[in-house]
Amino acid sequence: MALHAANPAQFGNYPKENRPDASWLPESQLSLQEFLESEIPDLEGAEIKVIEWRPSLSLYGESYVQLLSEAAKFIKRIDANARTVKAFGLKWFKNFFRNINIIGQAVFPVTLDFPIVMTGAGPGLEDTIPLIRENRSALFVLAVSSSVASLKAAGIKPDLVLGTDGGNWALLHFHECFRGEASNQAIAASLSAALPSQCGESPVLTISDSSLWQDLVLKGLGIPYISLAQRGTVTATALDLAFYLTRGTVFFTGVDLSNKDIRTHARPYSFDMLWEEKSCRLNPFYSQIFSRSEDIKTGGSHSIYASWFKTQLEAYPKRLYSLGPNNPVFENLAVSSLGKALEAKGNSLSPIKTKTLSFPENPAKTGAKILKSALINPLYTARLIEELCPLLCPEEAPISLDELGESLMAVLKPYWGQGRE
Repeated sequence: MALHAANPAQFGNYPKENRPDASWLPESQLSLQEFLESEIPDLEGAEIKVIEWRPSLSLYGESYVQLLSEAAKFIKRIDANARTVKAFGLKWFKNFFRNINIIGQAVFPVTLDFPIVMTGAGPGLEDTIPLIRENRSALFVLAVSSSVASLKAAGIKPDLVLGTDGGNWALLHFHECFRGEASNQAIAASLSAALPSQCGESPVLTISDSSLWQDLVLKGLGIPYISLAQRGTVTATALDLAFYLTRGTVFFTGVDLSNKDIRTHARPYSFDMLWEEKSCRLNPFYSQIFSRSEDIKTGGSHSIYASWFKTQLEAYPKRLYSLGPNNPVFENLAVSSLGKALEAKGNSLSPIKTKTLSFPENPAKTGAKILKSALINPLYTARLIEELCPLLCPEEAPISLDELGESLMAVLKPYWGQGRE
């Protein structure tokens, strides 16, 4: 593979034996990040070696340095993804089959010309909540789960709540959806996410990450789903979902990607109760919040996400607007009002249609059988081994097909007696 700071044609044709398998040029339609993503699977990140041709530095200067920097960022990102899969892959896999046993209603999304406001949980959300509430009847509210507590405290019930986090701590955000009066809250989620049992009473828009094993199980069980690319942050997935749901305008707010003094999120926040429970004279609430804000700053995740958005913004449709004090990388998208949304006032249509699901037997057991059968199908074997081994046996050396099948069944057997029959 070759990356060129300029068109190599000006230096003559490649010798046939040195011609790369794929190459990227500045005038290519794909961005550099998109090109690398399409050519290099995540699992190969740790094996990448960058070979520089130093004379290029003298010839191209800053262009060369920028190209090398972008390649390095890509390698670091997919290496981090691989380490995350190694640490949490088995949890995600188990979540998927547990959630299949939970969900009872499916959402069929219909794309409409409808304005959507996507809410993140950054401190800036507090500044725009009054504006959202004022124009509520004209908007479809898509909320990441961590922003639900703030919205509900202001009397705003989201039309759809999105969750992608597989950790048990994410359940605290979803619990906010079901507090107080009975609520048939519509949920959008990857089934690898941690979902509470209450989701069995709510319609769920299932999101596949386009992996073969997920597609095979969902199709085999007849569960409607949409496919969205994996993203490093739920905010990016939420924007992808918003553009899937509407041809209209998409506003977003609460995407600060920074702290506001010691505030890390809009208030109230689901995790506040954790700090309150641990509070005492020697461990005050505000001291805990201060320590958390410092930890987040030190971790550097905000700057990583901001850098990612900066390189990806051109790929988003020209219907995206930043509402309120979001991160400075979005300043060119900033608008001061919801005037465009007001044009749709009175539109009561919603891209939410539901269907009750029915399964011939315990869905987790059926899904396990589907995967085990697919493993011995020559059309699927190689890709399933590539996808499932990091999830089921990340610490082990390569194992045989039979061993992988047995490992799959052993991991899922505890879920066979759960859920509906």
